[in-house]
Amino acid sequence: MLFYKKFSNIDLNDVFFDSLKQDYAEFPNWFKRKSEEGALAYVFESQGIQGFLYLKIENEEVTDILPALPSKDRIKVGTFKVNPHGTRLGERFLKKIFDYAVIKNIDEIYVTIFDKHEGLLALFQRFGFDVYGSKTTQNGVESVLIKQIGIIKDSISTSYPIIKKTGTNKFVLSIYPNFHSRLFPDSILNNENYDLIKDVSHTNSIYKTYICYMDLSPLRTGDNIVIYRTTDHQGPATYRSVASSVCVVEDIKTKASFANIDEYLKFCKDYSVFSEDELRGFYARRGANFYVLKMTYNAAFKRRIIRKQLIEDVGISPDIYWGFFKLSESQFKRILELGEVDVNIIV
Repeated sequence: MLFYKKFSNIDLNDVFFDSLKQDYAEFPNWFKRKSEEGALAYVFESQGIQGFLYLKIENEEVTDILPALPSKDRIKVGTFKVNPHGTRLGERFLKKIFDYAVIKNIDEIYVTIFDKHEGLLALFQRFGFDVYGSKTTQNGVESVLIKQIGIIKDSISTSYPIIKKTGTNKFVLSIYPNFHSRLFPDSILNNENYDLIKDVSHTNSIYKTYICYMDLSPLRTGDNIVIYRTTDHQGPATYRSVASSVCVVEDIKTKASFANIDEYLKFCKDYSVFSEDELRGFYARRGANFYVLKMTYNAAFKRRIIRKQLIEDVGISPDIYWGFFKLSESQFKRILELGEVDVNIIV
């Protein structure tokens, strides 16, 4: 599980930290100091520590890198390490970095990484971090990477977590509760505010792959999707069905898009909530509409929007088919307002 906990409750003697001690001679003293200060970090634990992330808010000039950074509010990724397991753990931590910056209303993030950590460098660059300069210490030379949130770049991934309102279509996609909980764990299922910084989960990767038999042919790359969790039958759907999140379409494929089942499995497996047996079962099923949707998980609503509000406040007809439908610009805008999506990621 991914936890947000105090340094003083984290075991520095865990073998996970050995490589950090080797890369940074001052690491044990730094860790001790943070423990005394009551600092917190994200820690992923599964048979020992598998991931660690410390974030720091700065507002002064950064002079220990070249070129220096002027005074400005920014997030520094102080320490970030994961043990790779082929489970996108690094991506999950990266999402927490973005969540933290958005909640703190800070639009610049920077991180220093040794070039030998090629996988980590590639991960940050995939989501829009650019090499800015370098930092030289007794430990060696690190590359400095910077990300400006709120800038549209050359792809959905590098622009993440931006939600682009103009020039895109907007839709609602319904998902059954059991799949919703597996796919969107940050989107807790109630209508109360919650803290994205502390509400951590072990399955909050940025990319999501979903498979369905509804006709999704209107979808195009860059379109926005409001995720709607259908009722869990524990009460009236008017109150139990909720809009929970906003995603952006990365890719959309039909069964005909894949040359064979192996190609389909390769496309799906890394980001799907379904097991391989489930995926094979979907592929074997006959039907006119078979769509595989890959999307980025851009925003979990701070306040879930119940069906009653969607009808009465947003103006969605109760008589339409709620499985998949298009939203007007004004309806989408109102949903973002009701969901309390941070304006800094809406352009």
